Amino acid sequence: MTERRKWNRDDLLIAFYLYNQTPFGKISHRNPEIARIAEQLHRTPSSLSMKMANIASCDPIITESGRSGLKGASKADREMWLEMSENWELFYIKSSEAYLNLVNNNENEVIDESSYIGLERTAQIKSRIGQDQFRKIILSSYNGKCCITGLDNSKLLVASHIIPWSKKPSERLNPCNGLCLSSIHDKAFDQGLITLNSHLEVILSSELLNKNQPFTTLCFEEFEGKAITLPTKFAPKEEFLIHHRQEVFKN
Repeated sequence: MTERRKWNRDDLLIAFYLYNQTPFGKISHRNPEIARIAEQLHRTPSSLSMKMANIASCDPIITESGRSGLKGASKADREMWLEMSENWELFYIKSSEAYLNLVNNNENEVIDESSYIGLERTAQIKSRIGQDQFRKIILSSYNGKCCITGLDNSKLLVASHIIPWSKKPSERLNPCNGLCLSSIHDKAFDQGLITLNSHLEVILSSELLNKNQPFTTLCFEEFEGKAITLPTKFAPKEEFLIHHRQEVFKN
């Protein structure tokens, strides 16, 4: 039996963990993962999915697109959204801990904790957790598809950084600094051979244009001037794209 009760901090961390990794269109009480976690939280699937929809109303891309969730975000929801956006790495660690603690306390199945042991012990483990969460959030935001080509094989997709990993540590795990790209487009973006303009259209470097190479034409020239597929949450920040155009792109 489930019962109505207040959302404590661990419950909220778990709701945020699920929100970050669930495509917006799959936030529903019918989602099997939401139903499974709701049971372990002693809540109904509707209660958990409603909380996740309320969290969505804190996301600017959701509200600006008219998909305003349920407009019921609580003060605690908004405070946790701010906490997350102020320190992505630490929040990923805390929410991962809360999720794993819940699962381990309620299930007999074996959980791979190799990436989570000693969460506070070393920067290396923290970084691994952060990168893992960043990838999951980016792929869920773009519905598991390359935003340029539409490729949907997760083994060939990369959570690409707009501002390079080494340039601005405070933003390296911010999902608004990420794009879901195929491996080859990630490499081209990282090397400054492609970028996005202010309309989120693909721009090619002169190093790629007019080379009369069928492969280049197929992979790059076909997409020149076309807008990317927008994410359902965590839209790329224009200031990050400006940095890429000015500092990375080889015009």
